[in-house]
Amino acid sequence: MVILLIFCIPILFFWTITTLWLIDGEKPKANGKYKYVIVLGAKVKRGAIPSKALAFRLNAALDYAKQYPDIQIIVSGGQGPDEDATEASVMKQYLIDRGFPESQIIVEDQSTSTYENLLNSKEIVGDELKGLTIVSSDYHLARAKMLSKELHIKCDVISAKTPKSIENKVRFRERFALLKSFVTGK
Repeated sequence: MVILLIFCIPILFFWTITTLWLIDGEKPKANGKYKYVIVLGAKVKRGAIPSKALAFRLNAALDYAKQYPDIQIIVSGGQGPDEDATEASVMKQYLIDRGFPESQIIVEDQSTSTYENLLNSKEIVGDELKGLTIVSSDYHLARAKMLSKELHIKCDVISAKTPKSIENKVRFRERFALLKSFVTGK
């Protein structure tokens, strides 16, 4: 019984803490305060087609842009080994195809991680950056906020839904990524 408790208590603690982080990740909700909106990249399928998760993020950004039409959208994401285009280029085209002005899109296409998405975007915008509105999947916002804080970037968030087909897998995996980011700062 004691061995069972020794094993279960840390797991329960880990699960509780990461659950609270995931819930807190969806706050504060964006309200037009920041000029720059960053859409964090996600998988691109063959033929330069955004995955469902990426499309959900882009649609959330487009909905926000209808309320705040003067924003600048940073599309951020490099090219993975199994992708035939950069995530940023696919996102840019998706936004343009849906009527968002190309002149209001900033492309960051070198990053390979959430940390790099934020760092590279901060460097592109430079001194003009007062804060960012981060658009990502609901489960991913807590880590994005954690990394944003590490990089001294004020932020608010726009939550995109997670496709049901991947929800359990990504939420489980994200708990460990949160712990890693908490420990390493990246």
